[in-house]
Amino acid sequence: MKLAGVLALWACAAPAAVWTVRPRGPLTRVQQAVDAAAPGDVIRIEPGIYSGNVVLDRRLTLEGVGRPVLHGAGRSSVVTVNADGCSIRNFVIEHSGEMLADEDSGILLHSSNNLIEHNELRDVLFGIYLYHAGNNTLAGNVIRGRVELSVGERGAGIHIWNSTGNTITGNTITQARDGMYLQNAYHTVVTHNRVYDLRYGLHYMSSNDNRFEDNQFYDSVAGAAIMYSRSIEFRRNVFRHNRGFSSFGILFQDSENCTAENNAFVDNAVGIFMEALHGSTFRHNLIAANDTAIQTFSSATGNVFVENNFIQNLSPISVVGRASGSLWSDSARGNYWSDYTGYDLDENGVGDVPHKIQNVFERMEGDYPRLRLYLFSPASQALAFSEKIVPLIRGAEEYDRFPLMRPSGLRIAETARPAWQAIAVWPPLMMMGTSLLVIAWGRLR
Repeated sequence: MKLAGVLALWACAAPAAVWTVRPRGPLTRVQQAVDAAAPGDVIRIEPGIYSGNVVLDRRLTLEGVGRPVLHGAGRSSVVTVNADGCSIRNFVIEHSGEMLADEDSGILLHSSNNLIEHNELRDVLFGIYLYHAGNNTLAGNVIRGRVELSVGERGAGIHIWNSTGNTITGNTITQARDGMYLQNAYHTVVTHNRVYDLRYGLHYMSSNDNRFEDNQFYDSVAGAAIMYSRSIEFRRNVFRHNRGFSSFGILFQDSENCTAENNAFVDNAVGIFMEALHGSTFRHNLIAANDTAIQTFSSATGNVFVENNFIQNLSPISVVGRASGSLWSDSARGNYWSDYTGYDLDENGVGDVPHKIQNVFERMEGDYPRLRLYLFSPASQALAFSEKIVPLIRGAEEYDRFPLMRPSGLRIAETARPAWQAIAVWPPLMMMGTSLLVIAWGRLR
């Protein structure tokens, strides 16, 4: 056997070396150990504060013991990973640079098949940035942006550019610009994350064939924004209490072929916003206690809503244009509407009278938003009932041909259930004596 082959076999058989970095040496700097290590080695960092940026240019495992702090130089990224197959776990990572154009991050990945888990990132411009990096896993990290900066000056908690096959799971992200921003990112899986207090919780831009499930998005401008993307599937997510000027549970812009199932849109300014969304399906979702359940432009066409639960929204729909172009039932079943007053003589669970999806106060609400406080008063309800009998006010011409008499089944992930079960009674309606029970069908089935 040739000498090169013998050496290769020896290298594969040789156990990985473990290098220890500690404040009192002999190795006192992380980069010092990185430079000395061979591919496949483990670098174990003991408790302490270690200053300076780190660059991984070979396959290594960085493992923190007792949450050591990697304190960056205040320029560039604190940790840059140029080699495939690295692992970074159990660190506090802080003090990155401040240049958005240079992708200054807590962790900057230029490589694939890496594992980044159980780290805390703080005082960083971007949290974790994936730059043309595929098949990485980001799990169980806590990321906080620079709250002293305006939202527009911050980076995303997790930023993915021109990458495919990444997995983002179990992270907590707050006070960034966007929680997760994906541009030209494909086949990404986003699960079990908690994202709050920022602009958009999850933001797809020109990113196709992605999936997100079992996440919580709350207290932001928008829970999620899907823009210029197609074939996005999302299930069992909670979008709650996203409020403010132009706030939404979820926003669609120029997208198509999306699938939304078993999500909860609760207590948002607008539950679902659609502009130029095409060919998408919404099934078994809860849309409850929002100021406006659905806001849609007439440019949104070919979307189908079936077996969703619309519960006590102040306005069921707001249409910009002549009609929405969406279907509110299939050939046999529509949705449950808490304000439906029809009947079911044949007791098949479907109303015998189509439901007109209309808010007769829509125009007045637009001009005088404070009127929403009075929309459940006896006088306003009497006017709305009269309008159904003798229509005088022109509103949206939207009909559910087969409204359901009872709420449809809803699946919400166990990890997400406490977030929306707490909203069993919506305070503004409770003050007016109207109970909102949105958890009666919130069981797993």
